[in-house]
Amino acid sequence: MKIAIISDIHANWEALETTVHDISGQGVDRIVCLGDIVGYNANPAECVAILRELDADCVGGNHDRAVAEQITTAGFSVRAARAVVWTRERLVSDVIEFLTGLPLQVSLETHLVAVHGTLGPHGGCENTYLDSDERRLRCFEALMQHPSRARICAYGHTHRLAIFELREGSVRALDGDEISLCEDSYYLINPGTVGEPRGTSERRATYLILDTAQLGLSVRRVEYNSSVPALKTRRAGLAPRSASITTMFRTAVKWSTRQLGMYNFVRRFRGGISGGL
Repeated sequence: MKIAIISDIHANWEALETTVHDISGQGVDRIVCLGDIVGYNANPAECVAILRELDADCVGGNHDRAVAEQITTAGFSVRAARAVVWTRERLVSDVIEFLTGLPLQVSLETHLVAVHGTLGPHGGCENTYLDSDERRLRCFEALMQHPSRARICAYGHTHRLAIFELREGSVRALDGDEISLCEDSYYLINPGTVGEPRGTSERRATYLILDTAQLGLSVRRVEYNSSVPALKTRRAGLAPRSASITTMFRTAVKWSTRQLGMYNFVRRFRGGISGGL
């Protein structure tokens, strides 16, 4: 079985549409979404509709649950809390009901356990960041005791691509775009974010493909024109007016030059100018 694993779409329709197009060419059997379908950006209903049409296995993220009024926005940033209210006011009851019905975890047989934040018996798992060795170790312990007997837990929430392996009592981070998995190891895998990159130079949508037959994990990166959703978000009042227009312009230029096959030429040309040529 080949499973595409996506996360943190955050109402970015352009990013999701481009990612789904890429997934369609990978021969996957199922799509798993690790939550935060909505929030921050301006196309929440459209993103929900795509996932429902694909019959994706989805879990609820903290933004999904806040929009559905299952949790409060305590601890959210001002921008995030504003987006929750904006989103709730614009979604029809059927979409709200869909978000309300999202589980906190989904098991795909013995292959995979999917969560948004972390795996554990305590409440608030969708709000927990697996951003420390201690937290990751606790999640590994919960995975080893999980009734599904799965050895892989897929999580999101951090918006950062990451793969951790627990083998012979030692945890290590794995690098690379093609990773072979060991039958006797446990794994925590994070596909990064489809629609809301942060804290890294990677601006593309990222996701993972798990091949359960070949015991392999592939990283996929998908480029899209991020200036379009950024403009929608600003027009909707969901981004600060002081957000850098220069950044938007640079993104648009970068996208255009890539499409025209001129990106490397422009980089070399700029490097030549800065070098005094």
